[in-house]
Amino acid sequence: MTPTPPEALPVGRRVAYWRGRRKLSQQVFADRLGKSKSWVDKVERGVRSLDKVSTLQEVATALRIDTAVLLGRDVQPAGLTERTAEVERVRAALSRYEIPLGRPAGSQPVLSVDQMARQVAYAWTTFQHAQYPRVVDRLSDLLANVERTHAVDPVAGRVPLVEAYRITASLLVKLGAPDLAWLAVDRAVIAATGDRVLVAAAAVQLGQVLRASGQVRVAKSAMLAAAYRIAPPVMEFGLPPELSLCGTLLIQAALAAARHGDDAAVAELLDEAAALAARVGDGHDHHRTGFGPTAVELARVPAALELGDGDDAVAWHEKATTREGWRWLPAEYRAAHLIEAARAYLQTDGPISADRVLMEADRVAPAEIRHRPAGRDVLAQVACDPAAPTTLIHLAAILGVG
Repeated sequence: MTPTPPEALPVGRRVAYWRGRRKLSQQVFADRLGKSKSWVDKVERGVRSLDKVSTLQEVATALRIDTAVLLGRDVQPAGLTERTAEVERVRAALSRYEIPLGRPAGSQPVLSVDQMARQVAYAWTTFQHAQYPRVVDRLSDLLANVERTHAVDPVAGRVPLVEAYRITASLLVKLGAPDLAWLAVDRAVIAATGDRVLVAAAAVQLGQVLRASGQVRVAKSAMLAAAYRIAPPVMEFGLPPELSLCGTLLIQAALAAARHGDDAAVAELLDEAAALAARVGDGHDHHRTGFGPTAVELARVPAALELGDGDDAVAWHEKATTREGWRWLPAEYRAAHLIEAARAYLQTDGPISADRVLMEADRVAPAEIRHRPAGRDVLAQVACDPAAPTTLIHLAAILGVG
C-alpha cells in the first residue's frame, strides 16, 4: 500500500508526522510549547483542534517548519511576495511605450476594433469574477494589443483603450497599489477627453484611486464635476446608462465626503443617487457600474463606517443583502461589500457575524481576501478572536496574517 503523503494528512496527524521527523517525544515537544503531554496527544489524535493563529505558528516554529507546510502544501500561500510580483507585472505592462517610441511590435498582428472589444469584455468579466491573477496574466497582451489597435484607428479604438485602462486601474486599487493605479486612470481620462460618456466612465476609477490615495477633498470635487457633466438636463428623460454613471459618481463623492466626516453631504449625495437608481432599477451593469437601488443601499455601509456609526452600517448591510438585486451583482462587488460588512460587525462587537460574512466573502470570491490588503487586514482582526471558525484561523495562518 502506498503511504499517505504528509501534506494529505489531517493537521493533527501532520503534527505527529513532523514531530517524529524531528525525533521529539510528545513530552519534549509539549515542554517546548509550554503545554501538557495530554494536550499534544489530543491534538495529534484530532480530539483537540488548533484554533488560534498564534498557536499554529508556535507549533510550526517548534517543529522548524513553515506554517503553510503544517497546514498542507496543497494550499499555496498568497502573501506579500506574490502580490508584489503581480503589481510589478502590471507596472511592466504600463512601462513599454511601444507606440510613442516607435518600437517594433514584432510579428504580432494588429487586432480589429471588434476583436479588441471582445478581449476587453472578457477581461472585465474575469475581473468581476474576482479572478485577479488571471487578469494580471492577460493584462500585458491586452494593453499592448489595445494600444496598437488605437494607433491604427484612433476614433473607433478609443473605447476599448479607455476600458482597458479602467480595468487596470481597478485591479491596481484592489492590489493596494494606488500610486500605480493613478498612472492607469490618468491615461484613461486623457484618452477619454472629448467624449463626455467615456470621461464619466473613467472618472469612476478616478474616484476610487483618489480615495485610495487619501485625496478625499479632491475626490469629492472631481466626482461632483464629472457627475453633473454626465447628468441629463431633465432627469425624467435620462437614459439608464448615463443615469448609472451619474449615480455611481455621486456614490464616489459621498464616500469621499464620509472619509472627510461631512455627514450632511453624505446623506444628500446618497439620497440623490437613490433617486437616480430608482429610475435605473436593479439587475443592470451599465458601464460596469452595477448601479441600482441595491448598490446605493450597499454604499451606505462603508459611508456609515467612515462616519463611525457601526450600528447604522450593520442595519444597512442586513437590509440591502435581502434585496433581489443583491444576487445579481458581480462576485467581486458582493465579496468586497462583505468585507466592509465584516468591518461593521467588528466595530459593533459582533465577532460571530463578522466570522460569518467573511467566510461568505471567501466562498463568493476567494481573491478578495487572498489578494486584497483590505481583505487580509479584516481577516487578521477576525482570526484574533478565540471563537473564530477553524477555517478562518487556518486561512489566516496560510496567508501569514494575524
